[in-house]
Amino acid sequence: MTVSHAPNRPRFRAVAFDLLTALIDSWSLWIDVAGNDALGRAWRRNSLRRVTTAGTYRSYEDIVDEAAAEVGVSSAQAGELLGRWAAGELRPWPEAPGVLAELAASRWPTIVVTNCSQRLAEAAASATGHRFHAIVSAERAGDYKIEPRAYQAGLAALDDMAPSEVLFVAGSPHDVPGAGAVGMPVYWSNRFADEVLRGAPAPLMNEPNLLKLPALLSGGPS
Repeated sequence: MTVSHAPNRPRFRAVAFDLLTALIDSWSLWIDVAGNDALGRAWRRNSLRRVTTAGTYRSYEDIVDEAAAEVGVSSAQAGELLGRWAAGELRPWPEAPGVLAELAASRWPTIVVTNCSQRLAEAAASATGHRFHAIVSAERAGDYKIEPRAYQAGLAALDDMAPSEVLFVAGSPHDVPGAGAVGMPVYWSNRFADEVLRGAPAPLMNEPNLLKLPALLSGGPS
């Protein structure tokens, strides 16, 4: 995997995270509810495609149900997924709590910008054990990522910091061009070794997980 490094360590004032792929292993719950690895992944990918092309926010719960029907998952299973998610059954990636604890110790302001409803965003964020400065869901922003307004809502939650001052930690491929288009540098936690989408700005770092993030931010907020 190609990793790009700036010649001089950049300085930022805050960190914005994708939640459901960068910090949370959301895939495992979808697979468990579907009862089949391939079916669960197809359902999750279908949902991702739908939200990243939705633009203006509409019910995330409805989108999950629609994606389920398209791939052959029942509406009852879609309801089970949403219920278990809201009840706190999502889990972070193994290194995520430790990385977030390091950032908290260095007093980094952190937010999440995520493609779901506010209630589900708050449930997923709580699973990390970290206290974020703000949780900005697509419902709160009024748009789904990759629309610029979704990322701009995150910047507004940070008192309108300049985009170049906020590092965006991406999990899914769409966040690389999405955050980059509004001027946010991107650290890509690229667990599935995806390719950078054509025409997207290159991420500052393209890594298989979050483990190199603390070193990038070791100087503390500027």
